[in-house]
Amino acid sequence: MTTREAFLSKIRAAQPAPRPRPEVPLFPTPEGDLKARFTAALIAMGGTCVDAAGLNDVNALLAARFPDAKVIASAVPGIDGTRPLAPDTVPASLQDVDVGVVRGRFGVAETGSVWFSEQEYIVNSVGYLSQHLVVLLDPALLVEGLQQVYRRADFTSARYAVLVTGPSATADIEGVLIRGAQGVRSLTVVWLA
Repeated sequence: MTTREAFLSKIRAAQPAPRPRPEVPLFPTPEGDLKARFTAALIAMGGTCVDAAGLNDVNALLAARFPDAKVIASAVPGIDGTRPLAPDTVPASLQDVDVGVVRGRFGVAETGSVWFSEQEYIVNSVGYLSQHLVVLLDPALLVEGLQQVYRRADFTSARYAVLVTGPSATADIEGVLIRGAQGVRSLTVVWLA
């Protein structure tokens, strides 16, 4: 027996007996409208919320808010994009995307976060390599808090899942806040059923 095999054998032999995971309690949640709470939390994290009546409004918003955007990657049917997304798209090929457009599966009022899986992103790197991320979110799909997220069937069935809260940001020792240092520079949630 090699040293590696002996080492792993000792680890396997020392494992405790399996036991069920503890039940995560549902904590009391604040009163108030979920959409208003989500919006306040997202704004505190540097994000923006806007209302739209339909996909035409979203296309107009993209043209008005990002007039210099040359590459728009849209994972939402009906939203104009210049870069098509498909499951076989090479993730690194999205390195020059100015605006990524995706539909969030649901939002979390407690934190102002939006939940995505590989189904929403189509190509996971669109959520990180885009300069600006525009998220379509149905306000009826908001949950109270993170405890509800972990109870959802789509959370446990997704191969990949991420909660996104606002644009990427970092601050140095001097306290200078820089947006987009390690991800998207802006995050806009568009309320659209």
